[in-house]
Amino acid sequence: MAPETEPPFQRIATEIRRRIATGELAPGERVPSTRRIAQDWGVALATATKALTVLRLEGLVEALPRVGTVVATPAGPAAGAAAAPGVPTDHAPGRRHRPSDAPESELNRERILRAALELADAEGLAALSMRAVAARLGVSAMSPYRYVTSKDELVLLTADLAFGEAAYPADPPAGWRARLELGARTLWSLFRRHPWLAQLSPVTRPLVLPNLMAHAEWALAALEGHGLDATTALDTHVLLYSYVEGIAVNLEREAQARAATGLTEQEWMDSRTPALGALIASGRFPAYTRLTAALPDGYDLDLDALFEFGLANLLDGLTARIERAGAEHDRA
Repeated sequence: MAPETEPPFQRIATEIRRRIATGELAPGERVPSTRRIAQDWGVALATATKALTVLRLEGLVEALPRVGTVVATPAGPAAGAAAAPGVPTDHAPGRRHRPSDAPESELNRERILRAALELADAEGLAALSMRAVAARLGVSAMSPYRYVTSKDELVLLTADLAFGEAAYPADPPAGWRARLELGARTLWSLFRRHPWLAQLSPVTRPLVLPNLMAHAEWALAALEGHGLDATTALDTHVLLYSYVEGIAVNLEREAQARAATGLTEQEWMDSRTPALGALIASGRFPAYTRLTAALPDGYDLDLDALFEFGLANLLDGLTARIERAGAEHDRA
């Protein structure tokens, strides 16, 4: 272990570096998350982030969205090796450069938000803080405050950046249904890419973000001119958005559960087989027993398939309502 005189983040980095060097952590294998480091070492999340940042700047680890921080695949025979005496760290063999690696004099809001987005994607919303972003950028803890006033603003600006990654065509597809399908699938793709977005706020407290409003505008424009009154049109939009977000909530929860238990979704389900078998054997749930008997290979829950199934049924239900409203409008 490193001497106790070293700062905590250096001691943590030294220990993880040792595990990588000895092969305890192999390329592609996940290293402890910021949450796990904070728990095991009794340090703040920002300190844990700083330790991982040191290793990232050395090219030893890399952050993968919704996977976490993993041991980097060596870029060459000397990848991850320490710099020779007199050689700056930036020029050490195997050094991996990332967009966020730059001196503090080049700090700006865009770099801060990009770093925040990377952090939230890799570690989840709970890991996102001003100090953690500063640590990731390798700048002083107070530097980001020159460009972003608070953590709340950081979260909102980062969310707006994420929602702005997808745009709609200038020439929309024909028909309200095709336009709503495109809108829903676009939102689903964003939640897929950034699962933490679904954790931000209930629909009763909508986020006032320009790039999120663009998705609402697309849906409302699709509903316009079909005889729906204003309240019904807004209710329909909120219903569709809530449906997409409601399915997407499970993406982040699954990532959190995997990080906490170390088990994949399938491994967790396999561990519950005896308990499910006992429920079936009890005879108290005959409908469930008959359905599972009809699926000898088991039931595989696929969130993407479930999303498409629900979307189709939701739009089927809206069709009658919208067609009726349109007919009434034409008669008026």
